[in-house]
Amino acid sequence: MFGPVRGPWPDDTWKGWWGDNPPYHVPVFVLTHHARAPITMEGGTTFHFITDGIDAALTRAREAAGGRDVRIGGGAATIREYLRAGLVDEMHVAISPVLLGAGEPLFAGIDLPKLGYERTEYVPSAKATHVVLSKRG
Repeated sequence: MFGPVRGPWPDDTWKGWWGDNPPYHVPVFVLTHHARAPITMEGGTTFHFITDGIDAALTRAREAAGGRDVRIGGGAATIREYLRAGLVDEMHVAISPVLLGAGEPLFAGIDLPKLGYERTEYVPSAKATHVVLSKRG
């Protein structure tokens, strides 16, 4: 969600895909293995780079949210990690009928019913199908 860099940051010039005013307008916590100073952008977005795992990132996000909802975005591996840890209460998946290539399977190796998830909403349309998965209990 932040950028294409894999491995150490080559420099501090990359500031994300979104230009000077990213669409988030809230603090964003980027999971990474490589430390970097926060980046403050226009519109209220500040990217914070978290190197100590998903629990630390979620704790920081919850603190910043002040009781409001926290949204998790990112690649399939990140989403799978949060699902396996039981840290996702509800997940909205938008499926578009566009052939993109091999990609990365979102639910590879995950038994959603065994983890306590069920489909609670399903809305098909001409351009996308929206599925909401919720954690029971």
